[in-house]
Amino acid sequence: MNYPLQLSFKLMAIAQQLSLRDASGQLIFYVKQKAFKLKEAVTVFADAEQQQPLYYINANKILDFSANYQFTDRNGAPAGSIRRQGMRSIWRASYDIYDERNNHVMSIKEENPWSKVFDSLLGEVPLVGMFTGFFFHPSYLVSATNGQPIMRLQKERAFFEGKFHIEQLAQLQPVDETRTLLALIMMVLLERARG
Repeated sequence: MNYPLQLSFKLMAIAQQLSLRDASGQLIFYVKQKAFKLKEAVTVFADAEQQQPLYYINANKILDFSANYQFTDRNGAPAGSIRRQGMRSIWRASYDIYDERNNHVMSIKEENPWSKVFDSLLGEVPLVGMFTGFFFHPSYLVSATNGQPIMRLQKERAFFEGKFHIEQLAQLQPVDETRTLLALIMMVLLERARG
């Protein structure tokens, strides 16, 4: 893939929708989260018309703070999962990424939790809240279990908080790269829902 990748949200949609594009603007994934579901259900498409599903991400529990989100390909074969680290994620977003055999292979950690705190607090202030996207940019670091940094996702300056970029910090096998991107997409959806 041609890094850095751009992750952007469709702002006016009932269900969360986002697109992941490479540095040349080519669409990698188009993601749609099903609206009004008690159990998270996300479909990852190859096209913006939503005709070619590639992956599905489904929660194993209903409205649970530490649910496990399973990745499956279009044929139903397991492709890995992501799980929030429960109480540890209240202050600093922390997630674990697992492979298709449920082995812990990577972790995602919020680099500076204060930026999220200030972003959330100032976001509630009338008029000032519209501009928090220009000042606070939370970032998340993906690391292997040995601590080696792999990818970084950072919120970009945006008026309506809809843009992120992903930079690659280490080479990955294609299957691991896809699993990591699916995990980052699900993490962004969950963190946006938290505020």
